[in-house]
Amino acid sequence: MRLFIIGPMASGKSLLGRKLSGYLDLPYVDTDKEIELRAGAEISWIFEKEGEEGFRDRESAVLKESSELESFIISTGGGAILRNENRELMRSRGKVIYLETPIEIQLSRTLNDKTRPLIENVDKKEVFSALSKERTPIYEELSDIKVPFKDRSKDELLNTVLKLLEI
Repeated sequence: MRLFIIGPMASGKSLLGRKLSGYLDLPYVDTDKEIELRAGAEISWIFEKEGEEGFRDRESAVLKESSELESFIISTGGGAILRNENRELMRSRGKVIYLETPIEIQLSRTLNDKTRPLIENVDKKEVFSALSKERTPIYEELSDIKVPFKDRSKDELLNTVLKLLEI
């Protein structure tokens, strides 16, 4: 099985990836964590030194390499879908799960978060709204499975996704 998890910032992609990996006993890659591991630095530092373009180059490389595994679960960064090469790779190498998440939930989950460069020292609601307008149509077009947001426990989320995957 080859699964990519996409969605906006703070949608629960990493959480779902870890849960699916444990349940299905499949290798798991969180592209953001892998980028930090390889760089020996946090994403905010990479953005500061290399800009978003440098970060996106790293992201594409990690996504490509990770998706060469025979089976996997990969949770992507919220902006991984911006590059056509990443979208084509996901389409051709696995199933894509999209986690819908309202802006209000993103705001509550990132209230005290200082680790996300796109929302540092800005009006978060304004940024989330702009990102949503730009990215939601891409998430929807790319996804094989759309998981509507619902306030649910981690296990309920896992069970919902397993049902949608027909496992």
